[in-house]
Amino acid sequence: MSALIELDGVRKTYRSGSLEVEALRGIDVRIDEGEYVAVIGPSGSGKSTLMNLLGCLDLPTEGRYVLAGEDTSSLDEAALAAIRNRRIGFVFQQFHLLPSMTAWRNVELPLVYAGLPRPERRERAIAALARVGLGDRVDHRPGELSGGQQQRVAVARALVTEPALLLADEPTGNLDSGSTRDVLELLDELHGSGRTIVLITHEPDVAARARRNLVIDDGVITVDRLTGAGASA
Repeated sequence: MSALIELDGVRKTYRSGSLEVEALRGIDVRIDEGEYVAVIGPSGSGKSTLMNLLGCLDLPTEGRYVLAGEDTSSLDEAALAAIRNRRIGFVFQQFHLLPSMTAWRNVELPLVYAGLPRPERRERAIAALARVGLGDRVDHRPGELSGGQQQRVAVARALVTEPALLLADEPTGNLDSGSTRDVLELLDELHGSGRTIVLITHEPDVAARARRNLVIDDGVITVDRLTGAGASA
């Protein structure tokens, strides 16, 4: 397997006046194509900062972040935005769906930003919804869907550009137990099809569904281990 993600000596320091907070204190990690990795840690551990760097939403203070062979560490905002649109699919805890738009219109939004013509956008959006089991809900608005279905729409939107990386930030945080199970089963299916997934969570039960866990505490990765699923794969 070739590396999709390489972090080399990554540090992130936030400064406010004379105050400095070192959120990440030297991260060295490689994640290969096709891996399913959970980053787990308590509040304040640095996992949200790490997610922002992995998603090209922020830049390291020191060190290198190479995504799919491209060093992102010193890119400007326009270049980072292009990488986010082309190579990374985001799934957030809050869904971030537009309530006035149907499911397929929500899913097509990354393709609008990419400048694709509308017929192709609709075709790809409907195909992405079918892929997550919502082929019969394409014209429903978010308010007409359950929480689990709304998160599936968000996953379809993340997948519609065929990104190299699916980055899921607490994707089950707002869901009941049944919807949580459905979303985690969907992530299992996507991993089984070869998708690279990095899941950010503070829940051990959710992290255990991944094949590899990175435990972060006080800005340092303290544990890098295969889970039971990963060890038996």
